[in-house]
Amino acid sequence: MLLSFKNIKKDFDNVEVLKDINLDIKKNKILGIVGRNGAGKSTLVDIIFGLSEKDEGKILFHQPEIKAAYLRQNGSYELNILCKTNSRKDKDIALNHSMLKYTSELGLEKFYTWDNIRLDNLSGGERTKVSLANIWNFKPQLLILDEPTNNMDFKGVNWLLSELKKINGSVIIISHDRYFLDKAVDEILEIEDGKSIIFEGNYSFYKEEKERRFKSQFNQYKKEQNYREKIQEDIKNLKNWSQKAHRESTKKPIVAENKMGGKEYFRAKAKKRDIQIKSKIKKLEKLKVDGVEKPKEDKKIYFEFNANTKGGKRLLEFKNISKAFGSNVLFNNSSFYINRGEKIGIFGENGTGKSTLIKIIIGEEKLNNGEMWISDSLEIAYLSQNVIDLDSEITPLELIGELPRDNMGKVRTMLFNMGLSNRILDTKIKYLSFGEKMKVKLAGFILKNYPLIILDEPENHIDLPSREQLEEALINYEGTVIIVSHDRYMMEKVCNKMIVIENKMIKRYEKNIKDINLMESHNSLTNDELKSKLMVIENKIAEVLGKLSMIANK
Repeated sequence: MLLSFKNIKKDFDNVEVLKDINLDIKKNKILGIVGRNGAGKSTLVDIIFGLSEKDEGKILFHQPEIKAAYLRQNGSYELNILCKTNSRKDKDIALNHSMLKYTSELGLEKFYTWDNIRLDNLSGGERTKVSLANIWNFKPQLLILDEPTNNMDFKGVNWLLSELKKINGSVIIISHDRYFLDKAVDEILEIEDGKSIIFEGNYSFYKEEKERRFKSQFNQYKKEQNYREKIQEDIKNLKNWSQKAHRESTKKPIVAENKMGGKEYFRAKAKKRDIQIKSKIKKLEKLKVDGVEKPKEDKKIYFEFNANTKGGKRLLEFKNISKAFGSNVLFNNSSFYINRGEKIGIFGENGTGKSTLIKIIIGEEKLNNGEMWISDSLEIAYLSQNVIDLDSEITPLELIGELPRDNMGKVRTMLFNMGLSNRILDTKIKYLSFGEKMKVKLAGFILKNYPLIILDEPENHIDLPSREQLEEALINYEGTVIIVSHDRYMMEKVCNKMIVIENKMIKRYEKNIKDINLMESHNSLTNDELKSKLMVIENKIAEVLGKLSMIANK
């Protein structure tokens, strides 16, 4: 055992987030943490890592010090030594052969040559990969990964899965990625209503076992309700019989066949009924205390987008466009277009320029060469990867407060349908989880009927039920959608056209991603593997040359 957490409680802004968390972190085991947006998953790992204080409960160390690393949702990382005294010592990582080996394996070409311009313009996936290389170089005993597959391409995800099988340490993973959890974890901890439940097995086992437990508890609950109704019916009948016996006992004396007098007979009968009633009432009271609770059903999530569909057919057009940051060329001499009503998927490996292309469309970046035409009347709704553009000091109600007052009821209903409680409306955005922030921003889009919605990694941070409903809403949306995503399932389900960035070119495909030539993808993967091996060799050469240079200078 590495660490134990007993009866952990935590409040935020007078809201009880964690009520009773119990957890043992076992050596060399991989634990997955799941739960709805806002359930307290990131809060719990912040407490585990020492970034946040618990309000109540105990933390037990089973060894004096623990080397710990934490990959955060936004792709940044922290390296610490956790101690029994709760002190934390940050560790710096030097650029060495191991670090370069990991960057090469992750597909970051010639990382040792990257200048400040290149480092300042990392994509979300590249940032995550650099963080992972630093973390693996640190060799932690406890590794926390919060949504590690966000923004990561298939190559990065496969590398991480492979390395997790070999890691010598304990791992905690928060993820909404079903495939990743199935492949990576040994057990699942679910947080629901601030309490923890452990399931021994991967994500698929957890879903099956949770469903089995739900059905078993529901059947027990129904049997108990039937038994309760029978007792209540018995009590009702006994009361009627008792009242009748009491009435008979107060009438004039009658001749009875039994030895005791008529009144005495009915009094005895009434007393017997009263005793039976008390016994039945005790059984009911026991059921209230020890009875089976009705199992809580998962809340149904619902999204619905409306669009202003007026206007011409063509929305965007690009001719011979190029973009580079310093010497790093993202794409060159590329032309394509986007028509009204299309569902476009933008696909490519980390660092190929997907998010940069989106920033060009919304006016945050400029082209180096080429032309972009955009419809004058086009209004664009843009959901960024990490929702960092929201004012953290205001509430969702204040954020959406520009709308007419008579829309407030609609806002409350919509947020409730998206899985957000009424308390969220009056809670400052800084206290919301990433997933809750995304839903708040999506609510703003829905209310304003944008003709074009751009979603950059929309599956990031959103819980699984919400993700599935978001896919359905986008399919039924009559406006234009542009999605940047590494979630192939979402691409296949939603997008009817593809824009693929590879080999520094942007190509438009008039088909779904599943219909794009698989042989091309296979060859691309083979080339990537060869490039990775070449990069490892190049990095080794660079390190040797660096050492030789130092010797020569001496």
